[in-house]
Amino acid sequence: MDHYHTFIGIDIGKNNFVVAVYDKKETHEYANTSEGIVQFLEDYHPHFKNAICILETTGGYETALLYDLCSKKIPVHRADTRKVKNFIRSYGNKAKTDILDAKALAHYGKERKDHITLFDPQSKQSRDLFTLVQRRNDLKQILVAEKNRHQSPSSTTIKPSVDRMLQFLQLEIKTITDQIKALMDSDSNLKKKQEVLTTVPGIGEITSAELLVLLPELGSLNSRKIASLAGLAPKANDSGQFKGYRRVAPGRCGIKPCLFMAAMAARNSSSHLKTFYENLIARGKKKMVALAVLMRKILVIANARLKAYQSPSQLPLQHA
Repeated sequence: MDHYHTFIGIDIGKNNFVVAVYDKKETHEYANTSEGIVQFLEDYHPHFKNAICILETTGGYETALLYDLCSKKIPVHRADTRKVKNFIRSYGNKAKTDILDAKALAHYGKERKDHITLFDPQSKQSRDLFTLVQRRNDLKQILVAEKNRHQSPSSTTIKPSVDRMLQFLQLEIKTITDQIKALMDSDSNLKKKQEVLTTVPGIGEITSAELLVLLPELGSLNSRKIASLAGLAPKANDSGQFKGYRRVAPGRCGIKPCLFMAAMAARNSSSHLKTFYENLIARGKKKMVALAVLMRKILVIANARLKAYQSPSQLPLQHA
């Protein structure tokens, strides 16, 4: 990335975004609307030559600007918020404003230019699938809460209301599931990948769709990196003679619940993964620890099979 000479940091909020260029004092603020984005692209057009834009994930408020930059062939990096915060802290900066954050993002791009990756825009179909999967997961959480209310000893008065909500939520989840299936079936590549993933014990049609949508890197990374993305790679906690308990990072949102359900299904199957789980229990592993290990095992197998499918020169696909 040595050919980038200009680093543009963009701090994005719900209503506005602030733009700063590395080593420049002036900053500009724009409305986070289509008109504001057009104005920004016009104003900063002279800066875009040999430039890269750096912005953070902000719950979707960055999406419109992100895809507009990509449509204009302007390189853009969507930074990990945690890494940017740690970068800012390393300089001892405690103050926080939109202007300071924009300048920090530009500085982060300058310092990390040899290690950051460009954002790879997904197709509209992929974006629609992501939105539907997220919506279904949100509704499933509400469904669990309503089921808990239904079982409450003091729920007699509200049970009719809860019953109506349960009926509605179940119908809505089914409708969205059908939409996801239709979109998956309309893409031959995604459909084939789904068929590959469902050869792994515990992974069904729904889980495979969620993995492909929420973890698009599946099949393109090695086992350690894909486990780290999912939050299933224990991190060392050692210092000198001290050997600390290794914990896992949270991982990308939505992946662990998906793999947990797959692990529960695999544990109850008649496959080799059930034997793998039972051997862990026999060796003294707690059930939740054994399930976490099984989740990683399922993910690694899925990653390897998808990689084999995408690279035919590798080992042939085998059904478990």
